[in-house]
Amino acid sequence: MTTAEPVHPVEVPLPTAVRASALAAFQLVEDARYRSGRRPRNARRRLLAQRAVAERKAEREVERELDLGC
Repeated sequence: MTTAEPVHPVEVPLPTAVRASALAAFQLVEDARYRSGRRPRNARRRLLAQRAVAERKAEREVERELDLGC
């Protein structure tokens, strides 16, 4: 083969069903990532922070009760 000869493309069958399903999966990921508003994530952070505060408060109360009981 020389540089003057054209390159013949290799014919590869395209799997349309797999391609469509991969595209649909990608779209679902993108929709989940860029949905409007940040409320769900902020609400989750707020809930986790409230739980942490409540757990610390309960832990302090238990420690006080144990100290008073001795």
